[in-house]
Amino acid sequence: MTPMTMPNELSAGAPPAEPLAVLERWLTEARNHRVQPNPNAMVLATCDAEGRPSARVMLCKGVSVKPGYLTFYANYQSRKGRELAANGRAAAVFHWDALHRQVRIEGPVVTAPSAESDAYFASRPWQSRIGAWASAQSEPAESRQALEWALAAAAERLGAPVPDYAMRAPFAGVIPRPPHWGGYRLWAESVELWVEGAARIHDRLLWTRRLTATGETFEPEPWRVIRLQP
Repeated sequence: MTPMTMPNELSAGAPPAEPLAVLERWLTEARNHRVQPNPNAMVLATCDAEGRPSARVMLCKGVSVKPGYLTFYANYQSRKGRELAANGRAAAVFHWDALHRQVRIEGPVVTAPSAESDAYFASRPWQSRIGAWASAQSEPAESRQALEWALAAAAERLGAPVPDYAMRAPFAGVIPRPPHWGGYRLWAESVELWVEGAARIHDRLLWTRRLTATGETFEPEPWRVIRLQP
């Protein structure tokens, strides 16, 4: 099956009942077809307290179809972390040009449970774990050499070798998760699925639902779906 012959479940018949199940399937197909080095890459947009937007490319590390959120990881003290603390909403966009597909998601964002963040952090290469300790992400850097000194100092504090650029040196020691680093959950309040069509008559379906906050999670109402003009 080539990208041009991928099935289009948006073109006819009843719309899919669960849009995040479609996203999950599309992610799998993007991986299987090797359409890009990081098929789970997404643009994540946030706003500060004054409504000024910023965006960057992140990696989606999980899709929870039920109850319905995406998981990504970041430095809580970075610009995006500060913006999420001030304005706890975000938008994400996935785009697979070779597969002629796009997904847009908007909704509130909360931090993931500590145990989940701990487990994911432990799965990362040990060099990346040291880097999380060494970097004050988004803050000014005096120089490249200062960054390398900070990395070496972090490695020494953690009892690890200084990471090499090839990332091949072995190390089996325990590196705990920094308190300023962990996971986020972007809860899907709206999901738009897009498939490119001939003569620019694209298929665009928009699912929306209400989310009721219950502590650190949300109780979702059923999805409502409409078709949009291309």
